Amino acid sequence: MKIALYPGSFDPLTNGHLDIIERASKLFDRLIVGVGTNTSKTPLFSTPEKITLIHEVTAAFKNVDVIEISGLTVDVMDNLQANYLVRGLRNENDYLYERDIAEMNRSLRPDIETVILMAHHENQNIASSMIKEIAHFGGDVSKLVPKVINDALEIKHAHK
Repeated sequence: MKIALYPGSFDPLTNGHLDIIERASKLFDRLIVGVGTNTSKTPLFSTPEKITLIHEVTAAFKNVDVIEISGLTVDVMDNLQANYLVRGLRNENDYLYERDIAEMNRSLRPDIETVILMAHHENQNIASSMIKEIAHFGGDVSKLVPKVINDALEIKHAHK
């Protein structure tokens, strides 16, 4: 069985993330979306909120699970019996970062295969941090995120 992990903070999940999930779900028997915490950023959504939202958005993909992860990615992969790591690339900056991470992961666990999926052109400029900034100031992000996420962003910002 081919099991893949797609880790990220997904704060919030974007159309770009969803596209990677949909495409990766066709490549693997099981795709696990691992929701972690980026310690260098202040999250807008809690991990349980993100997991609930991503579950709702990915419900149509029967081989996709959404879980909370923490610690080293290679240790998470060991626990999940996953040998594939899914990553999305938007641009050359992402490539340089992901290349270094892939090599570090390989040095820690040589059997890991990083599978890179290129962002489609309509998603190349979407970043969660930009989505949060635009939504914070009342901008329209409805074309950049799934409806469930857009609704959650509107609720989150209505209470500020």
